[in-house]
Amino acid sequence: MSLIYKLLDRPAWDAATAEGMFKGSELDLADGFIHFSSAPQAAETARRYFSGRDDLVLVAVDTGSLGAALRWEPSRGGDLFPHLYAPLPVSAAVFVRALALGTDGAPDVGELAA
Repeated sequence: MSLIYKLLDRPAWDAATAEGMFKGSELDLADGFIHFSSAPQAAETARRYFSGRDDLVLVAVDTGSLGAALRWEPSRGGDLFPHLYAPLPVSAAVFVRALALGTDGAPDVGELAA
């Protein structure tokens, strides 16, 4: 199993759970795909885009459950990032974990499996 990760606020995930799918954040909808990070990218994504925000969750998703709608595309610094060109079924979540802020103010994603 290969995992990718989505950071989002708890109310957005709760709404997705009620609907059965996550259609994307405001940024995702504007870009036309759902942004994910790989394990090595998640901490920097958390620091760069989510510092100082609490009530966040980390959603781990098995890439094998996403099919052809998942594409790895160049982004920050030329790294390939996982982008999902479809709604995310909440059933694809392997786990959902609440995130605390670290001493630097960034959400602490901890050790992640690739």
